Amino acid sequence: MTVSVNIEHVSKEYRIYRNNKERVKDLLVPFHKNKTFYALNDLSLTAHEGDVIGLVGINGSGKSTLSNMIGGSLSPTRGHINRNGEVSVIAISAGLNGQLTGIENIEFKMLCMGFNKKQIKDYTPQIIEFSELGEFIYQPVKKYSSGMRAKLGFSINITTNPDILVIDEALSVGDQTFAQKCLEKIYEYKEQNKTIFFVSHNMKQVRDFCSKIAWIEGGKLKQFGTLDEVLPEYEKFLNDFKKRSAADQKKFRSELDNSRFEFK
Repeated sequence: MTVSVNIEHVSKEYRIYRNNKERVKDLLVPFHKNKTFYALNDLSLTAHEGDVIGLVGINGSGKSTLSNMIGGSLSPTRGHINRNGEVSVIAISAGLNGQLTGIENIEFKMLCMGFNKKQIKDYTPQIIEFSELGEFIYQPVKKYSSGMRAKLGFSINITTNPDILVIDEALSVGDQTFAQKCLEKIYEYKEQNKTIFFVSHNMKQVRDFCSKIAWIEGGKLKQFGTLDEVLPEYEKFLNDFKKRSAADQKKFRSELDNSRFEFK
């Protein structure tokens, strides 16, 4: 099988400062130690052509950080990500400029994605039709609802026919009819043997759509394998977590977050 994305020992660190004094000290004092947060910590996985990988985990686990790194908008602090093909990331409002109209955003975003003027002209009618925004396509995006923004962002990315598709909660906003239409388009890509990373809290969508699951917890890859291997384990954890009291859930999250800090 052909490897489409190879993620090798990837970490993403953020230095945490309480004030500007700490920031300046970190810049000027050699070997100064400061609090560091690991958004991702030594994560490795390999995706092949035709894989549909669900990225699951509770809020703050690192799913969106990983999806942005696969898409190329975020660079690893350590490790490497190799991609074989064009990548498109679909996330709510990702890459949209609120001051521009919908149609101006189509051109702006596609220019950023590397398309030329002729390609943009050819794709634009398809994008407008798929978005179902009608006359709102000529209005500033800052006036859009979150559902309308999701429709525009999804339509731009899904129509450009990428080799690798990263979908980050893009189907969680908007009407169900449009979400179903988007899923049908994604299924077309699945049948074309494209590689898809699917970030969602909707376990029904994950179960129906994905072939593999990457369970991320506290910035680390807890489990990676087939749908049948991993999803039952994750759903069991999720059900147990939801049964806990609010105080116990908060304690669990706090302990998990604290484990991601280090002085270095």
